[in-house]
Amino acid sequence: MEFSVERQNFSARDQHREIKHWGLIDYEPSLCIMCEKCVHVCNEVIGDDAIEVKFGGYSSTIIPKNSEMLDCTFCGECIAVCPVGALTSSGFRYRANAWELSRIPSTCAHCSAGCPLEYETRHSSINGADEIFRVKNNFEFSSLCGAGRFGFDFNNRTKSNESAFNKAVEALKNAKAIRFSSMITNEEAHILQILKEKLGVKLFNEDARLFGEFMKSYSSVSGKLHHSGSLDAIKQSDAVIVIGSRIATDNPGVRYALTTASKHNGAKIVYAHPMEDALMQNVMTQMMKYEVGTEEGVMALLAHEILKDVDLDESERAFFDELDFGYLCAETNIGEEELSFMSKSFTRAKKRTLIIGNDLIAHERALNIAKLAALIEKYSDFSFVVVPRDVNTLGVSLINTLNPDEKIENIVGYNAQGDFVISSLEGADLSVPALNQQEGTFVNIDNRVLPANVALDYEGYTLNDIAQALGIHKKETFEYTQELNKKAGFKAVAFDNLENFLSPMGEDDRGYLLDEVACEANGVLEEIDDLPEFNGTIIYQCDPVLQFNNYTSKAKQLPSENFLRGSAQFSVAARISDGDMVEISFGATKIQRKFKLDDELKGTVALNPTFDISVDASRYRFEKSKIVRVM
Repeated sequence: MEFSVERQNFSARDQHREIKHWGLIDYEPSLCIMCEKCVHVCNEVIGDDAIEVKFGGYSSTIIPKNSEMLDCTFCGECIAVCPVGALTSSGFRYRANAWELSRIPSTCAHCSAGCPLEYETRHSSINGADEIFRVKNNFEFSSLCGAGRFGFDFNNRTKSNESAFNKAVEALKNAKAIRFSSMITNEEAHILQILKEKLGVKLFNEDARLFGEFMKSYSSVSGKLHHSGSLDAIKQSDAVIVIGSRIATDNPGVRYALTTASKHNGAKIVYAHPMEDALMQNVMTQMMKYEVGTEEGVMALLAHEILKDVDLDESERAFFDELDFGYLCAETNIGEEELSFMSKSFTRAKKRTLIIGNDLIAHERALNIAKLAALIEKYSDFSFVVVPRDVNTLGVSLINTLNPDEKIENIVGYNAQGDFVISSLEGADLSVPALNQQEGTFVNIDNRVLPANVALDYEGYTLNDIAQALGIHKKETFEYTQELNKKAGFKAVAFDNLENFLSPMGEDDRGYLLDEVACEANGVLEEIDDLPEFNGTIIYQCDPVLQFNNYTSKAKQLPSENFLRGSAQFSVAARISDGDMVEISFGATKIQRKFKLDDELKGTVALNPTFDISVDASRYRFEKSKIVRVM
């Protein structure tokens, strides 16, 4: 079309090649030029290793590996790299021409990796509203998971309601506390902090509060506010320890960075967790399987092994000298041979990274665990990465002064539970825009402040409208960007001055990095507490691939299976069978799930998804549970 080629003056006999429908992905062999980019990215970048070439001369084609149907995490990166449209999104195919779509650069709002993406939008019909048709990424320098690529339709379509708005203003005037989630922008968090000071209310957010407490304890030993590592540091590593996270589903961005480190650098990757993960089999070199609840003991053993030949100060060396290694090894199930094997495999490593997940942040001994992690970073060549739970957990922890959550009356919930709920989800007393309908910023795992732009307009009220009604005057929410907490490392940069692009060499020029903040290093290691025992049936609060929260649960293209998944051993211990409807009791919560046997799982720990329910973020993710079959 561009060069006015209106006809083809030759013909060739075409072969009939059946179009393959692989769930979210369609494959049209007649268009395929066998460049093998899809095979490369699936194996070398993502780590699924789910497709391969079926060789046969002119009949060569791309096929699922060791399966009739595509068995992968459906990140869609193969679609992104395909130069001819042989691999396409089944939800986008033939819906629009690429040149008709408007591109809006933004940041993925599903996990803390903060991946760059472009929303491609257009009106749905001649007189229809605009909608997001697809999401694209710059595949040369960044990757997207399936939730980022296919879970884009979580916008709020509710119209404005003046009566509900007035009730929201009155509810805040009478509120004793505001409970909110970390699925908000920094600017919204800043407004909530102003409301706290103006109205004299408490702020509840257990996810961000625990993360902030963990980092505060880390700072008391490290002497700095922010961790040193990043996704790029993980990619460049040749030795990595991952502990306290089912990382492939908790944060796919970290998983892809680990895959890059493994495939490109030959990195030795130690995966420490009570449960094995089939998605990590292609990259991990050592599985360090410890007992549930013993993370403090495991961190003490790791710190001793890494720092055994380091010149520590007197009190720190005394801490290690007083450890009961026989007790710790027996209770954690981590032997000296495993630790020695790790050290031996790391001998030639020059770039090492320690990655810590939410299992440690929500642990009852989290503060001492943070000090042990800081000690490793301080006295060794390990960089340190902490994986926040939600998209803006880190940002909220730096902006808001949070109170421990408590059960009191007159709580206003902002994207969270409360007596009066203001939310972008269904069932709200007052609706507000979702994160793909706002201008604002997040802080991602790299300590980088990232801009998000409006993909779809919202015709209702915003938190800033409520703030204006309560006497806090800023015309637009993004005007707060330059006022974010400078003591936490934010800069006085206006939203419109934030860059939002990747350079031709792949450098991330989006937003800015937080300034480093020095802290007083007066923390003292505590004696290791008695390690707990978790007996009987245990559930692990962990979402499946492509699901993160109530917003991904809304997305029409993403699978939303909410089974309780367990091994044959778990089914025997719980006295349930595949397909049974069961009631799960943990703490004060009771939910019903269908049980599904999973051949990839072992032991008496089952996976319980949380994307479709509300779970207290302050709770340790492993739960002793009572499982009862529902007749």
